[in-house]
Amino acid sequence: MTDQNGTAARGNTDVILDLADDIADLVRGMITEIRPRLIQAALTGRRGENENTRHSDNFLSDHDLWMHERYKELLIRRIPSFVYASEEADAEVIGPDTDPDLVVLVDPLDTSELAVRGLYGYTHVLVYSRVRARPIIAVVGDIFHHIQIYSAALDDTGTDQAWMVTADGARHRLERPSPASLSEALVTNYLMRPGQRFQPLARQQQLLTALSAESEDGKARGRIGVDFGSIGLCHVAAGFTDAMVEFAKGFAIWDLSPGHYILHAAGGVVTDLHGEPIPLDYNLDTMTEINQAMNKRKKFIAAGNIDLAEEIRAQLQE
Repeated sequence: MTDQNGTAARGNTDVILDLADDIADLVRGMITEIRPRLIQAALTGRRGENENTRHSDNFLSDHDLWMHERYKELLIRRIPSFVYASEEADAEVIGPDTDPDLVVLVDPLDTSELAVRGLYGYTHVLVYSRVRARPIIAVVGDIFHHIQIYSAALDDTGTDQAWMVTADGARHRLERPSPASLSEALVTNYLMRPGQRFQPLARQQQLLTALSAESEDGKARGRIGVDFGSIGLCHVAAGFTDAMVEFAKGFAIWDLSPGHYILHAAGGVVTDLHGEPIPLDYNLDTMTEINQAMNKRKKFIAAGNIDLAEEIRAQLQE
């Protein structure tokens, strides 16, 4: 396996941080390009739905496919060779190196069925080093809100750091996720689909009862909220929510991994439903493994602190 990407994988963390800034700029540019198209789709009702032959139960629009191609076009200007692993196509090698170190994992348009209604829309990019067997950069873009970029990267001390950037360019370090306990927590879940998601949540009576318990002052502060893919973990990283849980269908790698890395860098935790930490090594060593990883789903608990993750785990019912 060779590295033609400015020694980003071998340890030159200045190069990693520079590339992280470049990827964040790329995502901001994508947001600027796609937002008017999505607003027009919402206002006209012309949502451009396509048949989704890869993921038959997922909404797919013309906008997803356009962003898939546009990302490929823009990424090659910044990374000479990489494996392009997008939700919308099989993984492919881009550039002259036939076995590049970096895998760029992209979800071009997350929650696209809401994005074409002008409600919510997100876009994810993760840069994964196969030499390091871990992510080195993640960027999650929020298309419609003032807080526009959530990001993480390996810094020049060899430490993962996370930050968010608002639409006016203000940058905020993410390093204080929630210390809340379960009875005070806002716990989110992707509960939009009635049969696949909402009904399994409604059956979690122990968890809902624990969230409804009174705090020390006698007030019931626990709440259930809706959130989406990686952005849900970014909200935990920022301390906007306290935890996110997925116990029904599981998240695909493009939905989970960018937010997983950002939450890890901010100091939060992501475990499986048995309480074991989910590793950052996603087993992307070969093209076969990359394509296999794109077809797997992971159930998880993401929380601002390990005690809250364990409280949630203890309340989940099989």
